[in-house]
Amino acid sequence: MADGDGFLRIGQAAAVLGVSVDTLRRWDEEGALAVERTAGGQRRVPVAEVTRLIAERDPGERRPPIVASSARNQMPGVVTGVTVGAAAATVEVQAGPFRLVSLMTAESVQELQLAPGSQVIASVKSTNVVIGLPG
Repeated sequence: MADGDGFLRIGQAAAVLGVSVDTLRRWDEEGALAVERTAGGQRRVPVAEVTRLIAERDPGERRPPIVASSARNQMPGVVTGVTVGAAAATVEVQAGPFRLVSLMTAESVQELQLAPGSQVIASVKSTNVVIGLPG
């Protein structure tokens, strides 16, 4: 989970991106990844950088399901926004190149401790898909 200020520890960012910590260190040294250093020298990766790197990935990349579920469309992602009302909440997730918005109870947001930077699995199961024409 993010530190609450829009940053992930380097190990968290590596897990979300599916790469090693060494890869993120190399990207930092090459200038391909913007990081912030703490006073102690530890790298912190902005959630926006993780979102950017996820969006640059091949959308056709297939991964095995992460949790056992009847939903076949499971996508790892990062929470980019949470809006909580009295009873309902919206949670925005960047899952690869896809931006997903989930409507759920405010209680669920609290129980799951969802906040920007939280690593989540978005499961999509629908009985209806609407298709439109461009233009």
